[in-house]
Amino acid sequence: MTSTPGMPGSPGTPGKPRSPLELLESLAMEEVEIAPGLVHIEMYTMHGLLTLIWHGPHDADRVVLMSGGAMGGLLGPAGGLYHDLGQHFAAMSIGTIRVGYRKPNDLARCAHDVAAAADLASRRGARRFVTVGHSFGGAVAIQAGIVLAQHCAGVVTLSTQSAGCEDAAALGDTPLLLLHGDADELLPAETSTMVQMLAGHGEVVILAGAGHLLTQAHDELRDRLTAWIPEKLGAPVSENAS
Repeated sequence: MTSTPGMPGSPGTPGKPRSPLELLESLAMEEVEIAPGLVHIEMYTMHGLLTLIWHGPHDADRVVLMSGGAMGGLLGPAGGLYHDLGQHFAAMSIGTIRVGYRKPNDLARCAHDVAAAADLASRRGARRFVTVGHSFGGAVAIQAGIVLAQHCAGVVTLSTQSAGCEDAAALGDTPLLLLHGDADELLPAETSTMVQMLAGHGEVVILAGAGHLLTQAHDELRDRLTAWIPEKLGAPVSENAS
């Protein structure tokens, strides 16, 4: 276990804009390896506790950022989909960070949390990211993708809401995959189509018989995402440079 008071929320260089990680102004960070290749990180800030679960190598140059809905959480939908994907990607030397928000349902802070996780990963070697979010987290994934700009290789939304996605066109040509159940009891599948229209592009996949938590579509989601995400991330940056 490591405990680092005052880090990583240091004030930065005077006169220069502060990074997302510095803007957290964290008081301390604790990092514990809870299993081989699985690390639990907590960042203590004056605005709440940011929790990260990190699968795979910490120096991975390709990282997936996963976030939950309006109530937060780290497991994701479909019966712990995020944990399953994290384990799968770790075996491919792709890092996965599951983000537990400081203040769930606060879009600006939640998007900042995901950006801070990306900032932390970038300091350890990450160069390309895919953002993933469920329900409210769909808007978080889109906002974080906008912030990451050219470093974002793709955005995935799961049962997304449309609120907070009004500026989705700012993603530019970043690949966008929107998955939604046709039996969603909270947000109709047309919501993903609306976000597609706002972005001006993207692939909408309707999952037959799946509700808001997408439990009925776990296997299809896993199969689709374990193919789509590595394809968008591409080969390791070191291989591309050789």
